[in-house]
Amino acid sequence: MSTQPGRSWWRRRPPRWAGVILGALALVLACVGGGVAATTLFPSTVETINYRAQLRLSVNPEDVSSLHAPTIFGDINLDFNGPVMAPGVLAGVQVKPSITELLAQPKVSIKALQPGPLELSNAARDAVVSMGGRFAVGSLFVAALVVGGYAVWRRRRPSVRVLGVAGTCWVVACGLTGISIWQTYQPDRLDAFRTTGILGAVQRNADLLNGVETRAQQTTPYLKNLLALSAALQDKYTPQSLNEPVAARILLVSDIHGGQQYPLMKTIVKEENIDAVVDLGDLLNFGTVSEGDTVGLFKGIASLGVPYVFVRGNHDAQSAGDTTLLERLAKVPNVVLLQPDENTYTELTVGGVRIAGFNDPRWFGDDNRNNAAKQVPARDAFEAAFADRPQPDLVVSHEPGAVKDIERADLLAHGHMHTDSLDGNVIGVGTFTGGGPFSHFLEGTGGEELTGQPSAFDIAVFGQDCQLTSLTRYQFRNVIEGRPAYDDVTLVNGSRIERPAKPDSAGATPTPTASGSTAAPQSAPRACSSLSGTSREQVPAVPSDAAQGTG
Repeated sequence: MSTQPGRSWWRRRPPRWAGVILGALALVLACVGGGVAATTLFPSTVETINYRAQLRLSVNPEDVSSLHAPTIFGDINLDFNGPVMAPGVLAGVQVKPSITELLAQPKVSIKALQPGPLELSNAARDAVVSMGGRFAVGSLFVAALVVGGYAVWRRRRPSVRVLGVAGTCWVVACGLTGISIWQTYQPDRLDAFRTTGILGAVQRNADLLNGVETRAQQTTPYLKNLLALSAALQDKYTPQSLNEPVAARILLVSDIHGGQQYPLMKTIVKEENIDAVVDLGDLLNFGTVSEGDTVGLFKGIASLGVPYVFVRGNHDAQSAGDTTLLERLAKVPNVVLLQPDENTYTELTVGGVRIAGFNDPRWFGDDNRNNAAKQVPARDAFEAAFADRPQPDLVVSHEPGAVKDIERADLLAHGHMHTDSLDGNVIGVGTFTGGGPFSHFLEGTGGEELTGQPSAFDIAVFGQDCQLTSLTRYQFRNVIEGRPAYDDVTLVNGSRIERPAKPDSAGATPTPTASGSTAAPQSAPRACSSLSGTSREQVPAVPSDAAQGTG
């Protein structure tokens, strides 16, 4: 083959067919990218008995021939051993609420959570058909876009040959991807089923989900000893003012999260002569009544024998308008709903101590953004309804942002944070069950032990002047594990808890306490007494236009 004098061989123009092949390969890759992008923009939805997932494809090398599904309880990873490499599948998994019934059954294991062969087969078929259609449309759109761009560049209509090459590339992209997926994601090619987090811990600690209620009963003697120790310490070291007659003893609990530890609570109620229990929300995990019925929460509440005062938390509903839990609780004889519906509040008086509050407007599964701002309308509506009423002694809601800046209340209380706190007159109540059974299914540093948050509760004692006399705070651990451990008992003198230093509507001035702080002003002297018993009063909500007018 001859060459021109002085022209190097590496500077020669490559053959025309080489350019065509390179262009075709680039178009095939572009079509694959377009198909994957289409599955990302428009994910496919498939379901099994316990899971619902939105699927999309991934070209990340780490995801090849595997299905990766992160969930709020841990990650599910399915590795497939196919004859060829296939794009990875990323699944946005939602755990169906019905899984709580499964987890509550005796001797639950990872096999019970694992989708069966028929489930996987049906889900895989649905996924292939759905994602295949989206992939084909996306890759065809890219092929058409490339051909259109080529025509604009050449300023002429694409030839039949160009259309044929583009069509062939599209078919090759769809065919190779489809064949690789179909041959790989088959139930009989499942190589490994791995889980992490809660789902993985269930396999290693399945027996600990058995008999949570029984473990709570077994812990009762320990808790009695702890309460007796606390009482002895209070008798010896508390100021004389704390020994004055008591009008009401209120047990503050929060964030039960599906933990059936009401035998423990019943022990506290009996040993501490509790007049009422105030639950600050998150009774459930997923906002479904079936979850509470399965583990016996409502029977446990009914067994306490004292008023059970409740405000809804962000885990106690499945949508903004979901009132299913409130309706179920309304059927329990001793339950008092502080906001039974959007149009009504309830003020409970216990021994003369006024208790009011309102529900969390959030729900399980909301976007979890700007949470404090979401509380403002609920707080404003509550304040408008109680604007012309006597000031409550205790106002409660679930989240810290809900009770923030409420002025017309002696004390404020919230939960949600799973830890106790005290900021001025705002009491943050810890989680009574350590966050519920699920919080304990977290892998420890060694991968062997379970870790849980401290179980916590507060006892607020009100004197005959309707003021808080003392706040006793308890913490202990490992009830579910069957090895309770003492953490802390703290006694707070009620007179040292700061009150809002603001005059009331009648112009009364705040009253200094012995500690130098100021007590909430009252328009007239009040007297509280345990002999007053309990009573409740319905308070209608103020229409939104009227509330805006008063603001």
